[in-house]
Amino acid sequence: MTDEQVPAAVTPAAAPPAPATQSAARAVRRGDEIIATGRRKTAVARVRLRPGNGEIVINGKEFEVYFPSIKDQALIAGTLDEVGKRSSVKITITVDGGGPTGQAGACRLGIARALKALDAELAEPLRQGGFLTRDGRMKERKKYGLRGARRGTQFSKR
Repeated sequence: MTDEQVPAAVTPAAAPPAPATQSAARAVRRGDEIIATGRRKTAVARVRLRPGNGEIVINGKEFEVYFPSIKDQALIAGTLDEVGKRSSVKITITVDGGGPTGQAGACRLGIARALKALDAELAEPLRQGGFLTRDGRMKERKKYGLRGARRGTQFSKR
């Protein structure tokens, strides 16, 4: 059979567009629940936001118990206080990787992205407060021939 004899139904059709992934969308709405992801250093936080009474649960613990540091608590609560949604939403977060400060920063970004998906009018106050900006600072990799990322070996004259 030549190309002219092949019926039109056999020729490959254009592939359908790929569905948007969560990383591209940054937030997904499932019913009354919004799921968003936040990252900081090597920490990743998956945030589930739904209407509620202001309860914040991180890895099965109250956020005051999970983050005993006032600084880390202020990072998370500051996002909600900025837009006045502290007592009207319930937030469940699963966070892993990194240390306490990185995890708090990841939770902060995830909450901000979920709030933005909840109400588009909140995007501008969150952006003005710096809550929607991803902190891109990461640990620099170690290079071969050096003792660390930049430190070389000690020079010995003799």
